[in-house]
Amino acid sequence: MDVQAGRTGPSPGNGGQRVTMSDLARRLGISKAAVSYALNGQPGVAAETRDRVTRLAAELGWHPSSSARALSANQTGVVGLVLSRPAELLTVETFFMRFLAGLERVLSERGSSLLLRVVGDRPEEELRTYERWWGERRIDGVILLDERYHDSRIAAVERIGVPAVLCGGPIKGTSIPCLWTDQAADSRSAVMHLAELGHRHIAHISGPLEFAHERGRRRGVRRAATALGLEVTTVTSSYMGPQAGEITGELLDSPQPPTAIIYGSDVMALGGLAAASQRRVRIPRDLSVISWDDTNLTTVVHPPLTALERDTPGFGALAATVLLDHIHVGRDGLIQVPPSTLRARESTGPAPATA
Repeated sequence: MDVQAGRTGPSPGNGGQRVTMSDLARRLGISKAAVSYALNGQPGVAAETRDRVTRLAAELGWHPSSSARALSANQTGVVGLVLSRPAELLTVETFFMRFLAGLERVLSERGSSLLLRVVGDRPEEELRTYERWWGERRIDGVILLDERYHDSRIAAVERIGVPAVLCGGPIKGTSIPCLWTDQAADSRSAVMHLAELGHRHIAHISGPLEFAHERGRRRGVRRAATALGLEVTTVTSSYMGPQAGEITGELLDSPQPPTAIIYGSDVMALGGLAAASQRRVRIPRDLSVISWDDTNLTTVVHPPLTALERDTPGFGALAATVLLDHIHVGRDGLIQVPPSTLRARESTGPAPATA
């Protein structure tokens, strides 16, 4: 089938109707086949004719039909992403919008589109959505965001045959490309910073352990603290600020409170700052604070937060690039994401002298 056999937006010179190949052929007084050959760069038409066709097509605003292209190439030019997170989290956590910004940039550059759905905290609905999209031939591939512990999505997308990229891993024995982060190295950066400031008792308030990256971070913090001779308390929270604040309050009210706390996200860290302020705990004189992600939230609070910065838009762009390459040329394997960078700001300082 001719990949250019479609139509495009209305043309002022065609009564507001969409311009077709038949319109071009009629205006030029040539066959529709000749128009098709010219627009597809195929032999069979003279150079002068090809030039006339392409100039008129540009003048009238003709573009190939996406549906016709999809039928000829057996592709849709669309990739799918389902966000299985609570709606209230998406309104405050900027990670997702920054990830989508990088994703959309690459998709736009490469002529692809994003089909996005938000299903709330329902992982099973995420799987059903991918199965339905693939069965209806609405997508060319999917991005699996936020690897889960024993992630059922991996086997599911392999079973149904949809090309995918996993934002997580590394996972051996899978055909799915994995974009993995060295969580241990990031954890060491945070713990080392606190150790160099003289802290001996720290806490780590992680996000939910259903996510593999949170397990990796908790494991990394514990190992780094042990290697440096630090005492570490690890606690799990939701990603919402109020719960992280409640847990922070419990830690600060304990007989031996930590002198520093590492949070799983900037939103969680803000909840911790609020709890400290309620108790007149001074940052960083009495308590040092570090967070992951380093969004714009870290510099609009007082004091500005020390944070592990990662290029989230770049992460989204890499996910799109790897998926499109996987779809078109079969790229696979393990791709390591650039490590985070510790941005030391005013929320961390020397451990209290009495600690």
